[in-house]
Amino acid sequence: MEIFGVDIGGSGIKGAPVDLDRGDLAQERHKVLTPHPATPEGVADSVAEVVGHFDFTGPIGVTFPGVVTDGITRTAANVDKGWIDMDARALLAERIGQPVTILNDADAAGVAEMTFGAGKGRNGTVIMLTFGTGIGSALFIDGRLVPNTELGHLELHGHDAEKHASTKAKEDEELSWHHWAHRVQKYLHHVEMLFSPELFIVGGGVSRKADRFLPLIEKVRAEMVPAQLQNNAGIVGAAMAAARS
Repeated sequence: MEIFGVDIGGSGIKGAPVDLDRGDLAQERHKVLTPHPATPEGVADSVAEVVGHFDFTGPIGVTFPGVVTDGITRTAANVDKGWIDMDARALLAERIGQPVTILNDADAAGVAEMTFGAGKGRNGTVIMLTFGTGIGSALFIDGRLVPNTELGHLELHGHDAEKHASTKAKEDEELSWHHWAHRVQKYLHHVEMLFSPELFIVGGGVSRKADRFLPLIEKVRAEMVPAQLQNNAGIVGAAMAAARS
């Protein structure tokens, strides 16, 4: 069974048909740059462009980098503030011309990893963290998702943690892997103090280079593993959500 998934990020919007039996992309994904400013109308056009690239018809799952409840986007940390309290599901469905399911991006990635990837079969408290333009999070207790946790906005050194430890912070400040790993370590210690997870799944595009920084992180009690689906997890999770709707 193939369902289309789209992952909206702060820098790029990517999507592909997903084979839900395998939990993997059915075709090579197509990616476009996120428009700046990332207004609802501009992003909707870009999502439609990604879907149109495949000439896909059927249910579409879409992730969003913020809190989503009942199709309404409630926050907008790394996109235009026009998204706040926007009926994003209706906007995207009208623009694409297909039924749309929309959910938090890290929640989508986490569900995919818990079903097909690094979290498969794991009980207890599991936290998926996606490092990119910001830091997304997905919290699972015995396999059940606690939606919209947004742990990237925990305060660290007087600021949102994602301003200090995201991949964007590494790039903007030209941090070495060692320096950045030290920041991530401080962030993980803080999250661990609050939630005491058994497992951290580290996702986002940087998960492809997990060997460059995970071995540098010390004194974290929880097991730490890279996301197996890497940066495709959000696409797969979006398609899974659409299939359930």
